[in-house]
Amino acid sequence: MGLLTALEGEYGDRGDAVVVDGRAMSREALLGAAGAVAERVAGAGALAVLAKPVAETVVAVVGGLLAGVPVVPLPPDSGPKERAHILRDSGARLLAVPADDPAGDPARRPDGLPDGVELLPVAAEARPGAAFTGPEPEPGRTAFVLYTSGTTGAPKGAVIPRSAVAAGLDALATAWQWDAEDTLVHGLPLFHVHGLVLGVLGALRTGSRLVHTGRPTPGAYAGAQGSLYFGVPTVWGRVAGDPTAARALAGARLLVSGSAPLPVPVFGRLAELTGHAPIERYGMTESLITVSTRADGERRPGSVGLPLDGVRTRLVAEDGSPVPRDGESVGELQVAGPTLFTGYLDRPDASAEAWTADGWFRTGDVAVIGADGFHRIVGRASVDLIKSGGYKIGAGEVEAALRDHPAVADAAVVGAPDDDLGQTVVAYVVADGPVTGEQLTAFVAERLSVHKRPRRVVLVDDLPRNAMGKVLKKQLPGLGGA
Repeated sequence: MGLLTALEGEYGDRGDAVVVDGRAMSREALLGAAGAVAERVAGAGALAVLAKPVAETVVAVVGGLLAGVPVVPLPPDSGPKERAHILRDSGARLLAVPADDPAGDPARRPDGLPDGVELLPVAAEARPGAAFTGPEPEPGRTAFVLYTSGTTGAPKGAVIPRSAVAAGLDALATAWQWDAEDTLVHGLPLFHVHGLVLGVLGALRTGSRLVHTGRPTPGAYAGAQGSLYFGVPTVWGRVAGDPTAARALAGARLLVSGSAPLPVPVFGRLAELTGHAPIERYGMTESLITVSTRADGERRPGSVGLPLDGVRTRLVAEDGSPVPRDGESVGELQVAGPTLFTGYLDRPDASAEAWTADGWFRTGDVAVIGADGFHRIVGRASVDLIKSGGYKIGAGEVEAALRDHPAVADAAVVGAPDDDLGQTVVAYVVADGPVTGEQLTAFVAERLSVHKRPRRVVLVDDLPRNAMGKVLKKQLPGLGGA
């Protein structure tokens, strides 16, 4: 089978090897149900999957992979316009939906389905004689077309080959000592790299048991009795805020955080309550996971650790010159290695812009690398690299300083246009106690260089975030103006 090695039976089986929102399946049952899907989709150009957090989503994805058909996860909360764009752009003529879901009723066809797209009802139960007997697809075949967030226009489809998925999961298995003895627990969306590629295929490759909690609540995590937990900072913040649930994770082996920076206070609180310093890692849709702290290595707050096996990284300045690895200098992070995508679907212009002339992928993220090789992500170059008065300031560094204040629950920093400085540092702060903007500005100036202090602080009730917990910074000015 190649990619999903745990389905070959070498790890043994159990009736609850895969549990999704309380619904249990053996690996044999999953293979049978997915085989029925594979028989129906074999030869298709692409298979879109309405990626709800249900067992049928896992069945549909595995079925597409067995048949060698590119899988296109569709966010279940996508609006008609986004849904139509993804289906048209990917060329998917089949949309897999749970058989008992209203979306699977042809009479209640969802809005945004282009003409010619056929609904494919998927059942989680195996059918007699449903085993798929097709050949194992070549490693270079496309496994997924994953659509980016579309912050600079309509979402682009990143083409992820099977070889990249295999290389990425194997490198993580080594870094995290992840094997068939683990029980992986998470409740993350099944249309992103984190929840789907790592959180489902990782278990089906390493042989670990999988428990998807449906929703990532502290209570659900506490009750799952896992050894390996995945979460985003929003999830871990809620767990840390529930001491009873957090202490229930003391028997786990690893707590992994990703998709956005984990606030240092949350890191510390988790370590205090669970006895485990969290592991942080870094990746993108286009690159999968490329950098991580190790199960047997140092877990440094605010750091995502070291490159995975086979991955190379470098920092470059705007003029393309190398940036020193001194723990202070900020540059654009570029990566190379076997986990990279092959390009954006039918977007040769965007694909060409994504790579340097010597073959490195431009992440668009800014970072700092220390002399010991540890990486710290500052943020996106487009919104998190602030150029003020001739200085280059990483928004993430200022955000971390603000979160160290006892009256700050959360913070996001952006650069606002300024006639004198070019850009000025503006902080949006969710307070957890009495505090003023002047006090926070002084607090940052005591901890960082004075030029990094916020020139303006806007107190807000909450920060807008996407499904993976990343702050939507382009929406911040509307909360108070900058």
